[in-house]
Amino acid sequence: MSKSFRLAGALAGSVAVLLLVAGCTTSGGETPTPETTGVPSTGAIPAGLEKFYEQSPDWGSCEQFATDSPLSSSIDCAAIDVPIDYAHPEGNTARVVISRAKATGQRIGSLLINPGGPGGSGLSMASQGSGTQLAEHFDRIGFDPRGVGASTPQVRCLTPAEFDADRAEVNVDMTPAGIARAEQESKDYAAACVEHTGTEFLAHVGTYEVVRDLDVIRGALGDSTMNFLGFSYGTRIGSTYAETFPHNVRSMVLDGALDPNQDVVDEVVLQAKGFQVAFDAFAADCVSRPQCPLGDDPAQTQARFKELVEPLIEKPAATTDPRGLSYEDALTGVQQALYSPQLWTSLRGGLTSLADGYGDSLLNLADQYQGREHDGTYSNLNDAFNAIRCADDPAMTDRAEAGEADTRYREAAPFLDDGRGTGQAPLDLCAFWPVPATGAPHELDPQALADAGLPTLVVVSTTEDPATPYEAGVDLAKQLGAALITFDGTQHTVVLDGNSCVDDAVIDYFVYLKVPEDGLTC
Repeated sequence: MSKSFRLAGALAGSVAVLLLVAGCTTSGGETPTPETTGVPSTGAIPAGLEKFYEQSPDWGSCEQFATDSPLSSSIDCAAIDVPIDYAHPEGNTARVVISRAKATGQRIGSLLINPGGPGGSGLSMASQGSGTQLAEHFDRIGFDPRGVGASTPQVRCLTPAEFDADRAEVNVDMTPAGIARAEQESKDYAAACVEHTGTEFLAHVGTYEVVRDLDVIRGALGDSTMNFLGFSYGTRIGSTYAETFPHNVRSMVLDGALDPNQDVVDEVVLQAKGFQVAFDAFAADCVSRPQCPLGDDPAQTQARFKELVEPLIEKPAATTDPRGLSYEDALTGVQQALYSPQLWTSLRGGLTSLADGYGDSLLNLADQYQGREHDGTYSNLNDAFNAIRCADDPAMTDRAEAGEADTRYREAAPFLDDGRGTGQAPLDLCAFWPVPATGAPHELDPQALADAGLPTLVVVSTTEDPATPYEAGVDLAKQLGAALITFDGTQHTVVLDGNSCVDDAVIDYFVYLKVPEDGLTC
């Protein structure tokens, strides 16, 4: 599969968000119940879907499901049946697995939490907010979206051996021959997805179907309205749900936002710019420390970085694992570590080891990003990521546009530029996808949403977020008529990460429906 034009940050966001820790407690007040919030409690069941909405979850041990990682014994799990095609609910069905940490006090309702991706498993998100009023007043609900993780059927394309081989390839040749090879890899990958997943399911794995599933889950949980916390790609799930079911929303917080009206190329270029800012911040911190692998001259850190990684184009670095560290994996590991300053120590160590000729540390970071387990198997994170993004947005099929996008990406993130650009580039994987997209960029109308019953939502945006630029959060807040919380920092997402200014405002909003003050900056 071609990696020349890949939304790397959107995938890694799901991993970064899973590193979140519990936040602080928040201010007190009288806890509202669903009956006293003033939000319309419609919860209407769409015609023909009664049997799905009227399910009762059969809660039990999460061990009965093949989860990507062990879950706390305090969390239980269940499966909810949903139609694969909502236009034909009498047809084949899928199972969406959900997790639950029950409210410890006066229950307001359920709070559904999504970590991002697309393709990220969310079952562990039921543990988010432990020790806060969120845990006291809400059943915290995690879920694996359709096709993801423990939900079935899974989106699967490559075998573990094929995925390892794909990661070892170096796709830097932008000559016509190199472009043809990369596009053939994309065609082969798409064919493998059809073989292992089938076109019927691939045609119905997009965000449009995910939000329909969420409303079924809401009904099955017995809630008349939805409370939702979405990180990164989870903000697209949230904004799409708000657009589709505005009258069913009680509260919603979207952190690390995607702008639903943003052109896909613009989104990736802005993301590249964000990673450059994060790299520059890491490099400045690194040179202030002894034995920085990027040297001690701030003006030469980018050049030194390229001296370390570009030789991998010709020869992988040695690793204890027989795979070695490829050029592609080195960049993936670096980008994974740029999501949060908490990972900068690991990145310094990885680059120091690479300078000594060893790639184990960066390979481990790349494995985290790619969902590779210690036994060599993979979660379906990457396959689901590709399938969902190809379902969500129209493919780029203009070769001139592809070449321009590659040029703009190199200019926006020069630390990732291998110097081999030609002004041409392969078409993205989605240009060869076997089913058409079901979504497209479009602008939301805040007045129409308010008239349809959407309450005031909250968007959180970080000033130097490497994966989802601050401006996207500002734009999303405007389109939703939402309150905006600005976090001044360099990381991807911040809610429940221990910042009391952000967490207090978010928890007060969820529990008491107290909208944050206009212009709140933390």
